[in-house]
Formats: sequence, structure tokens, C-alpha cells
Amino acid sequence: MSTIRSGWQALQRWRRRRPFWGATLLLLSGLIILWIPAHLYEISLVPGSTVFVGFFLGGMVLLMAALSYAMPRLSTLFGIIGMFSAILSIMGALGGFLIGTILGIIGGALCIAWRPQWAETDAPLAHDEAAADKEATNVTH
Repeated sequence: MSTIRSGWQALQRWRRRRPFWGATLLLLSGLIILWIPAHLYEISLVPGSTVFVGFFLGGMVLLMAALSYAMPRLSTLFGIIGMFSAILSIMGALGGFLIGTILGIIGGALCIAWRPQWAETDAPLAHDEAAADKEATNVTH
């Protein structure tokens, strides 16, 4: 029982340090988007077919989900790319009957909005000029 509890606590710690729900929805979105081109692989090499676009964009959404798990600090970038890939997949894979696109938009938005739990709420952002000037004057004194 103790090993199950410690394993569960380890999973909870790992999950809190990542945009878990955003990446999970992006992963599900990528799988749904890839489902259509996977069933149309016979015609993917026909000239004029856009099925390969569905493979590419579905793979991009899956890749952004995996990278969001692996590198949570860059989750904003991965969320933006995943969201745009999910929206563009409407052209090549019908967006997974639009379900994949909707899940991709929600998952990308959650990745964009995610902040690390250990980040201070009062800490200034790096691009804030006033905070940078204030920090520079504190370093010189």
C-alpha cells in the first residue's frame, strides 16, 4: 500500500510541474486528427491528394503535446504551434471531424495559460521594462 501511495504522490508531483491537461488534450487531439489520414493511406500518394497534410499536421499536434510534457518551460510556444496545427488540420484531415480541432484549441489554450506552480505570483516578468530597470538599479547599489 505504501508503494502505491508513494507512486501516486510522485505522479502528482510530476503532473503539477507540467501543463498536464493542456498536453493531454493536445495528445488526444493529435490522435483524433491522425485517425482520418490513417484510414485514407491508400490514396495518400495520389497526385493532388492532401492526405499527407493531415499526417503532417496531426503529427505536429502530437509532437507539441509530447514536447509540452518534456519541456514545460516552453509550453506557451508549444501551445501556440499545437493550436495552429490543429486549426490548419481542417484542410488535410477535416480536423478529426472538428472534434480534434476543438480539443486542439482547448489544449493549446491550456498550455499557453499554464504557469509553473513554483513561480512567485509577485515576480516580475522578464520582458517588463520597469521591472528590469528596477532590478538593474538594485544590482548597482
